[in-house]
Amino acid sequence: MLRPLLPRCGALKPLSSQSSRLLWRGARWYSLKPEASTATLRDIDPTKLTITKTTKPGPLLKKEDLVFGKTFTDHMVSIEWDQTHGWHDPRIVPYQNLSLDPASCVLHYAFECFEGMKAYKDKQGRIRLFRPDKNMARLNKSAARIALPTFTDRNLIDILAEFARLEARFIPDARGYSLYLRPTMIGTQKTLGVSKPGSALLYVIASPVGPYYPTGFRAVSLEATDYAVRAWPGGVGDKKLGANYAPCVVPAVEAMSRGFQQNLWLFGPEQYVTEVGTMNFFVALRDRETGQRELVTAPLDGTILEGVTRDSVLALARERLVPQGWRVSERKYTMAELDEAAREGRLLEAFGSGTAAIVSPVRAISWRGKLINCGLKENEESGEVATKMKDWIEARQYGDEEHEWSYLC
Repeated sequence: MLRPLLPRCGALKPLSSQSSRLLWRGARWYSLKPEASTATLRDIDPTKLTITKTTKPGPLLKKEDLVFGKTFTDHMVSIEWDQTHGWHDPRIVPYQNLSLDPASCVLHYAFECFEGMKAYKDKQGRIRLFRPDKNMARLNKSAARIALPTFTDRNLIDILAEFARLEARFIPDARGYSLYLRPTMIGTQKTLGVSKPGSALLYVIASPVGPYYPTGFRAVSLEATDYAVRAWPGGVGDKKLGANYAPCVVPAVEAMSRGFQQNLWLFGPEQYVTEVGTMNFFVALRDRETGQRELVTAPLDGTILEGVTRDSVLALARERLVPQGWRVSERKYTMAELDEAAREGRLLEAFGSGTAAIVSPVRAISWRGKLINCGLKENEESGEVATKMKDWIEARQYGDEEHEWSYLC
């Protein structure tokens, strides 16, 4: 921060240990006062959590009537931050509107990041989170990339666990249903200058959800998209920022108008396959020379989101498919390679992966005026790998298989 001082003549006086450096700029002297060290700022402290329960509990919808992200629970988490003190005491309060100054930097310069995660109810009625450490690590990476504050992962996990327990009545007691948690961080400083925000808000809301697609676990069709890109080298495609999502809506609407459910994002003159819609993308191929089966997804090169479900699929594939002779690869591959594999009968299946849908099987991809079949027969809705991955991941999410990925609240 630059602080103007009176012009000085002659020699400068020695600076005391409490003084800051001086900088001459624009015919004026400025004092360079360093910001307070982040080490001195308060971290999120779950022991300071206070809970104010609503006096007007909302009704519960039948699980069959739930639409993804349309219904919300009675409460929310709210934690403020400022550059002087750090994180304020966390609160759980009744669900309510936010109050923001019209000049808040989030509204003008997109200082916003978020996470998507879920809480599940097991057969004993206990509440579980799925790999929350991964979500917290990614939220911190996203926040740091856009100059928002960070925190100790475990501290927020403890608060999320308390929040999920409080909202337990909203979690449908059925397989395929859960409580979707949306931790969100925004810059709240009142300024029209582009600079590091001096204040921020971290809040968490929750929505009871069922299957992401109303049609359930059924294959979708994609439109390969190369006239618009989701991410690019050196950008922020590997961070979960709100600014990454709005530009993708128009291409998605255009694809849907032509009868496709999602975009398959291609990149560069080589038309590398990257992601599908808002999910990571996997394909299962058979090697032309050896016949070996290979599960392939794009590498984390800075343009690919580090999906928690993506990581889970890869870990399960290495644990359970590799012993069956599969090869698991994180490598670049092109749309032309998929087209060739499909023509030769070597494209076995394709699917997207993400928190909302877990896995989403793909039936066909439209590319350069033709429809590429992704290995499913007419009466099939999912391939072997996609089906197994859904079952394997859900077994850990719902506690049927005790595993370190399942965090018991």
